[in-house]
Amino acid sequence: MKIRTVFAGLVAATFSAIAMAQAPIVIKFSHVVAVDTPKGKASEFFAKKAAELTKGKVKVEVYANSSLYKDKEEMEALQLGAVQMLAPSLAKFGPLGVKEFEAFDLPYIFDNTAELHKITQGPVGASLLAKLEPKGIKGLAFWDNGFKSFSANKPLKSPADFKGLKMRIQSSKVLESQMRSLGALPQVMAFSEVYQALQTGVVDGTENPHSNLYTQKMHEVQKHMTLTEHGYLGYAVITNKKFWDGLPGDVRGQLEQAMKEATVFANSIAKEENDGALEKIKASGKTQVYSPTAAERTAIKKALVKTHTDMESRIGKETIQAIYKETGFDPAKL
Repeated sequence: MKIRTVFAGLVAATFSAIAMAQAPIVIKFSHVVAVDTPKGKASEFFAKKAAELTKGKVKVEVYANSSLYKDKEEMEALQLGAVQMLAPSLAKFGPLGVKEFEAFDLPYIFDNTAELHKITQGPVGASLLAKLEPKGIKGLAFWDNGFKSFSANKPLKSPADFKGLKMRIQSSKVLESQMRSLGALPQVMAFSEVYQALQTGVVDGTENPHSNLYTQKMHEVQKHMTLTEHGYLGYAVITNKKFWDGLPGDVRGQLEQAMKEATVFANSIAKEENDGALEKIKASGKTQVYSPTAAERTAIKKALVKTHTDMESRIGKETIQAIYKETGFDPAKL
């Protein structure tokens, strides 16, 4: 009887060990936006690709719309290991003590997507992600959202047109400086409050990628938009460093490949959605979309580039100069 009991126990233990060995590694991927957004779609794509490439060894559970952690909670949750992956906007790293990331907020630091990708997909981007490691965070990739344009209830064709306008911004010392360099009055405001503030005249205008302007229906309460494409909005996909380093080498390699493919997907989706949103804004007839001439764009650019100098002490001159070197930008030539 005892032999049978021991044998049964051994069998149960064996099956339990096999089950544990076959149990997938779970990655909780938390983000704060809707499923039907570039970031939402890209995180789902990554989950699918991770399962495929690891042959089921990894299961990525995506939690959208702040359903697991809210904006201000998620970074601490990642550092504590309560969640394994996030994709916060680049402005979120300044409060973490890595102010070099605020270079991405500088107006016209990137003139186009090709220049941007020289940084996000090159050595400068890699060095920025490496600065997160002392915080217990491993940077995996940069995902695009899009370039911002200015909107208001009056035409914005020159720096003088911005003078005295109350312009909404997200919380950022760089963006405060940007608006002041145009003579505008920066108004820090939660994204969810912007439509009503524009509708009631609490603020006169704002800046957004085209997809944000359209999906939040801000084009219904803004008569004019100028395609300045002066600033970039993007995300960094990050993971808990201890968790990542503890993964089996083959699995980590497969996840790195999944992230590469998800990044290509994320960036293509972002461009498609912004291009599509711009066409819908034009078709609505509610917002007059203006493309500045080369001279007008240069004048706005000259006014805004003052922000680069003003923010050197905060971001670090070395970081700004490293970006200039990669993109070929020279403020003195404006």
